[in-house]
Amino acid sequence: MTHKLKTLSICCLMMTTASLLAQENKKTPESSEIWEPQPRIITPGSQPGEAPSDALVLFNGKDLSNWISIDGSAPKWALKDGIITVAPNGSDIKTKKEFGDFQLHVEWRSPAQVDTTKKGQGRGNSGIFLQERYEVQVLDNYNNKTYANGQASSIYKQHIPLVNACRKPGEWQVYEIFFTAPRFNTEGRVVSPAYVTVIHNGVLTLNHAAIWGPTEYIGMPVYKPYEKGAIRLQDHGNPVSYRNIWIREL
Repeated sequence: MTHKLKTLSICCLMMTTASLLAQENKKTPESSEIWEPQPRIITPGSQPGEAPSDALVLFNGKDLSNWISIDGSAPKWALKDGIITVAPNGSDIKTKKEFGDFQLHVEWRSPAQVDTTKKGQGRGNSGIFLQERYEVQVLDNYNNKTYANGQASSIYKQHIPLVNACRKPGEWQVYEIFFTAPRFNTEGRVVSPAYVTVIHNGVLTLNHAAIWGPTEYIGMPVYKPYEKGAIRLQDHGNPVSYRNIWIREL
């Protein structure tokens, strides 16, 4: 084959290849469609706050079968009319099951009768500990000022809520909590911190906040490696009530 014919053949091959590539790279509406895998189908609640079909109902208003006291004994909280309330010397309670990433729905209520001799952290104080480590504060902050990183829907002593969305004492309040657990490497070091988003009474109050470590009353938090943890409700000596608690593992 002469040099001229070789050159012509190479040019034809290049043109054919370019044409095929152009056809493959041609953009159509279908070229960006993804059909598999399809999201699994669930049944949402029939009304706001109702558990969807893939949720685990942690408290259904009937019993505390999914809970234990922190010492392993049966919970001593008062159960009446589908509501559990912190009882004197009831201690914290926690779920029997442990969780990683999740969506948590909790409804809570501070006492309707306000003790006017108490203010700040002394009014309607409780807490929701995610994986028994990170406290989402429960507190009556309706016309009740306290330190900003200790008010309702804060990550206690860490993240300040974007707004104060508290309802009046005695009215039911709702937390929707979206939690991503921290990740650790084989040496026990943090690869990614825990993240939390909180919606309080329909209002975004924490937006994908990076948690610094387990909640500490005094001092700075320090991560230690672990896998999963329970949901823990705090007995802070105030008769705070809870109802309709459910969780979705993510």
